Amino acid sequence: MLRSRSERVIQTLTYEIGGLAIAAPIYALIFGAGSAESLGIMLALSVAVLLWTPFFNTVCDYAELRLVRRVASDRPLKWRVLHAAGLEVSTVIVTLPILIVLGGHGFLEALLLDIGLSALYAAYGFVFHLVYDRLRPVRGAEAAS
Repeated sequence: MLRSRSERVIQTLTYEIGGLAIAAPIYALIFGAGSAESLGIMLALSVAVLLWTPFFNTVCDYAELRLVRRVASDRPLKWRVLHAAGLEVSTVIVTLPILIVLGGHGFLEALLLDIGLSALYAAYGFVFHLVYDRLRPVRGAEAAS
């Protein structure tokens, strides 16, 4: 059983809104930015990640299929770890210019901030999906167990 497309949209939007509600005030507090500026920067990062992630996943899935004739759902653990690490590293590369340009940060400060945001979102993502799965389980999953 998989979540429906509409359920996936609800999950994604809820995740992003929650992430913005956490990250924007932290950014404002640390860097002394106004609420609107902080929210704008975090929203720009969120949109960049939302655009980058499906592109990255598609390229990886296609490459895996072409190189080793394996679909993503059959990916072994070590390749899943590499995929996840690759996504995180590439996301930092994609979002770094946003922090430099919109946030006015220098390269090193933006890099450290980006890494910190990645760690924050990893922890938040773990908790969010744990809670979300408890509150909105996949329908029909209990019949499949």
